[in-house]
Amino acid sequence: MTINLVKGQKIDLTKGRSDLTKLLVGLGWDPAEEKSRGLFGFKKSTPNIDCDASALMLSEDDKLLRKENLVCFYNLTSACGSVKHSGDNLTGEGAGDDEQISIDLSKVPADVHKILVVVNIYQAEQRRQDFGMIASAYIRVANEQTGEELARYNLTDNYAGMTALVTGEIYRSGSEWKFNAIGQGKHAAHVDILAREYV
Repeated sequence: MTINLVKGQKIDLTKGRSDLTKLLVGLGWDPAEEKSRGLFGFKKSTPNIDCDASALMLSEDDKLLRKENLVCFYNLTSACGSVKHSGDNLTGEGAGDDEQISIDLSKVPADVHKILVVVNIYQAEQRRQDFGMIASAYIRVANEQTGEELARYNLTDNYAGMTALVTGEIYRSGSEWKFNAIGQGKHAAHVDILAREYV
């Protein structure tokens, strides 16, 4: 059964689920409809926005220890093989997840304490785009082996002016793994700029 989270809420993922070793993190978004005045009244259109999901594998003190610990559209798999990206979706159109990140908890290195999941808008500054132009953004966490959705967080804040979103994190808590719904907007036109905050 899915648990719908609110901003800042945390949930145990593995407690009571000893067989849960593989997670699927799904991210989805849609361009918001824009109204513009045309010859025959108002017309609706949606901007062409390319969002990119990424995962930052961080140490206990929130440091990105190796560049290979940034899993994104240009580095689809971490060096250890524990985190894999589904590949770039250029439009965000259609129902369901736009991009997915798979996490094999059994392979996550001991020096990785959390996996931060972020989304950036590709060429945000050149295209003059921000997350105020995005609707229906969400992050969900599922059991990859069974397909069971464990948690979902709909990002409903006003993110106008923001070019990056820290959606949530999967982190260690003793021998267990938990999920934290973050929903924080940031100014970072590229994931590499965002990653520098954690070096």
